[in-house]
Amino acid sequence: MTLKQRTYFVLLAVLLASCSASQKQLVKTDKPVEEELTSAEKALSEEEANELEYLFIEGLKQKKLGKIQNAVSIFSRCLEIDPNSSAAMYEMASIHYANKDLTSASLLLEKAISLNAENPWYKLMLAEIYRQREQFNEAADLYTHLSEQEPENLEYLYYKAVLLGMAEKYPEAIAAYDQLEKKTGLNEQIAVAKQQLFVAWDKPEKAFDEIHKLIDSNPQEPQYYGLLAELYQQQGDSVNALKNYNKILDIDPDNGFVHFSLASYYVEHNDSSKAFEHVKKAFASDQLDAETKMQYYMMQTANPEASEWSEDQVSELLGILSKTHPDDNRIYRLYAESLISQGKIEEARGYLRQYLETDQDNFVVWQQLLFINNDLMDFDNLYKDSKEAIELFPNQAVLYALNAVASLQLKKYEEALQTIEDGEIYVLDNQALKIQFELYRAEANYNLDQVEEAFKAFDKVIKLDPENYMAMNNYAYYLSIRGEQLEKAERMSGKVVQSNPDNATYLDTYAWVLFKRKNYQLAKFYIESAINSEEAESGVMFEHYGDILYMLGEKEKAVENWKKAQLLGEGTEVLEQKIKESRYIENLTP
Repeated sequence: MTLKQRTYFVLLAVLLASCSASQKQLVKTDKPVEEELTSAEKALSEEEANELEYLFIEGLKQKKLGKIQNAVSIFSRCLEIDPNSSAAMYEMASIHYANKDLTSASLLLEKAISLNAENPWYKLMLAEIYRQREQFNEAADLYTHLSEQEPENLEYLYYKAVLLGMAEKYPEAIAAYDQLEKKTGLNEQIAVAKQQLFVAWDKPEKAFDEIHKLIDSNPQEPQYYGLLAELYQQQGDSVNALKNYNKILDIDPDNGFVHFSLASYYVEHNDSSKAFEHVKKAFASDQLDAETKMQYYMMQTANPEASEWSEDQVSELLGILSKTHPDDNRIYRLYAESLISQGKIEEARGYLRQYLETDQDNFVVWQQLLFINNDLMDFDNLYKDSKEAIELFPNQAVLYALNAVASLQLKKYEEALQTIEDGEIYVLDNQALKIQFELYRAEANYNLDQVEEAFKAFDKVIKLDPENYMAMNNYAYYLSIRGEQLEKAERMSGKVVQSNPDNATYLDTYAWVLFKRKNYQLAKFYIESAINSEEAESGVMFEHYGDILYMLGEKEKAVENWKKAQLLGEGTEVLEQKIKESRYIENLTP
């Protein structure tokens, strides 16, 4: 990574600690921007000058009120009166800058500076624009001028050095840092910045000199040995790198950060066992806060496939975290995420519940809990938990959708319809949720024997999402068992099966539609495909299979399959009568 790619543009409080109050001020200007109007007024008539002053102040007022278009119009008028009004140019530039129009802003500021080179505000804004456009050299030139104007403002000199580094002008950047160092004395931030520049400049011996200067100034500071160790490691000198990491442990045996550094060192040297031992010591350190440890943990486990830690090691680290930070409930989330990645979602659910005992306001955790309930098909808990979540987050549409799912599964159809109605206002432009709400409305209405409303809802789902196979399958099945619109049912079900040829449920529906259309031979092919595709035996499919076989004259096999359905505890109200009378009986209950 070159210095150009690094982000150095940060004020360093330590660097400027010795400066006076006036030096800490970013910019010191002798007069407000609006007072500069007087210089332009000299070439204007008294009437024009008065109008210019009035308009400029009105423009500032409109800008402050947030009426930007009005402000633009007024400042434009100012420039018509006096095309050389640098103050009006600056205000127009600041509006363009706020709107991310950096080109217009920079043109105005360049013109303003050519007219009034003494005003630091113009240069500061233009320097920032140049920085954002990665014109680092031009930005550094502006800070050079600012520093010459105000030599005691060390911030100008600091930014000049930073920008020269980003421009990869290493000698000039180091010279600027040297100049700064003469004024501040030996400073850790300056030394580190210079060290990084020397590395980028391919002068590692100079980089080592900077770190050794810090060590000589304070031999008991562990951080300096860490910088030295990292530098040795960058240069491929693992022996001296390890020597300096161990020096830190000699000075500060409980230093948690060095254990993370040593862990990285041993990972690079393919010694995962030693690396993990140091990670454990870092996690057990009282000197490191929980945040640092958790960030390291999440960085290392973000991609489980690439992680060098085993599931047991992850569990061990979480156990150490629990002991060292017993009151930090975020650890429950880490446990849950780890278990979810292992597919142990029921165990993960327990940790999410523990988390919510102390922090009920985390929507993401509630959503995780509800999805796990759904995946486990634990609809009692999905119903109860989603109710509680809706109380806490009443404007989250997904919670209403999950509660509707639970209500449908628990046969609370009226309640499902009410939940859908309550939640619809929060769906807004979420097309996927709109479709789900309509699908749930269709299912609830159908089960309440409100068939017309149900079929309208199914039609709406398919209009919104022509590839919604679940809706088409259920719609076709309901039409077939009612014996209505069978041609439409066959068309929809055929489309579903064509796109999902291995889905047993969809194959069963298609077989049943074909049965209702009296196409028994083709129905037999699809029901057998369904039974062969289904991992778990289905009583519904065996009853359908029996009905099809009966119509094909295979009565003994038909009874055989009806009995299988009965043993599985699934079937229509007439299943027992079919077996008893050894004949097909149509189920008249839709």
